[in-house]
Amino acid sequence: KTFRPRKKFEPGTQRFELYKKAQASLKSGLDLKAVVQLPPGESINDWIAVHVVDFFNRINLIYGTMSEYCTEKSCPIMSGGLKYEYRWQDDNKYKKPTKLSAPQYMCMLMDWIEMLINNEDIFPTRIGVPFPKQFQQVCTKILTRLFRVFVHVYIHHFDSIINMGAEAHVNTCYKHFYYFIREFSLVDHRELEPL
Repeated sequence: KTFRPRKKFEPGTQRFELYKKAQASLKSGLDLKAVVQLPPGESINDWIAVHVVDFFNRINLIYGTMSEYCTEKSCPIMSGGLKYEYRWQDDNKYKKPTKLSAPQYMCMLMDWIEMLINNEDIFPTRIGVPFPKQFQQVCTKILTRLFRVFVHVYIHHFDSIINMGAEAHVNTCYKHFYYFIREFSLVDHRELEPL
């Protein structure tokens, strides 16, 4: 229910080539701190766009694999332990920060991100079409909210991840995500405190 089909990059485009570079680097066993660095001569916005879409796909898959354990009953509040509670606001249906269950929050989050990354005015895919001025701000908001998925999964559902034998994948994805957001200062350090 919460899994979304992957957004694909069109073969032959610059973003497809950047995506292939990023994937090849990850599969080669290189140091993740090095793989997140902007390749020489590449656009920072293209690099961020490729990673935001890739992280959306990966984190959506991680949550989708363990979503049966994250229910209205087990997780009535979207939180990261007792100290951190995350409320949903989208300036659309939820104009004020609203307390939601974790499954509701995740569903709203994935729909919201999918809408943004498929919006050509925010994530342009045509050659020569510039990114909007607020592009990195939008990405910061997306990545901050995706980080909250890691917080929730690690604190409330990591036993389920271990039981599925998926901890190595989740840990690698988290490290890649963490090094990327730190490399480009895309998530406020206060948001990182829960983990």
